[in-house]
Amino acid sequence: MIELPVGLPSELVPLSWLIGVWEGSGILDYTVDGEKVTREFGHRISFSHDGLPHLNYSSYTWLEPEVTDAAATDDSAPAAAPPIPLMTETGYWRLSRPQQAGDPGPGLLPGVGAAPYQTAEAVETLRNADGGFDIEVSLVHPGGVLELYLGQVKGPRIDLATDAIVQTSGAKPYAAATRLYGLVDSHLLWAWDIAALGQDLRTHASGRLSRAA
Repeated sequence: MIELPVGLPSELVPLSWLIGVWEGSGILDYTVDGEKVTREFGHRISFSHDGLPHLNYSSYTWLEPEVTDAAATDDSAPAAAPPIPLMTETGYWRLSRPQQAGDPGPGLLPGVGAAPYQTAEAVETLRNADGGFDIEVSLVHPGGVLELYLGQVKGPRIDLATDAIVQTSGAKPYAAATRLYGLVDSHLLWAWDIAALGQDLRTHASGRLSRAA
């Protein structure tokens, strides 16, 4: 059973199973310049809310240093090297709906009147024809890439595909992506396909995370 956090906006109930910190590992499997790159990595994801109708998201990944055979058998070998930071990303997850007068923005402008969709009954009106809820996910990478995903949450499963990607002039080529998240046996499973470096959409990475204590 998922316990809903105190003060959770009604709009976030369909996404509430994500809230918390998740940790585990994943597998990177992608081809770069004709050579396959396959590595295991550590992964930590955080989903939180601040009383507004969106989830705050952050992701941090790292590589464990590769251990040579000599280091593995030599008792005099130095202590293991620290993990190597790999990638971070941050962003927001929310139900997809038109912004109304009661919503804050643009900028710092406060909403006018009552905030919309404050009850479960009101949120139910947002359910789509497939029985789920349309969602929007905006993510920022420090390497000069911004992603806007559209998709849906239906029970403990989320399917996303990029609707737009913005890149700085110095960013590496990155054209499209899809992501899948699912809650299976209390674990958060995810998969990420990308079209990058001049290649078409293909498998990139996947992982399995457990809820942190």
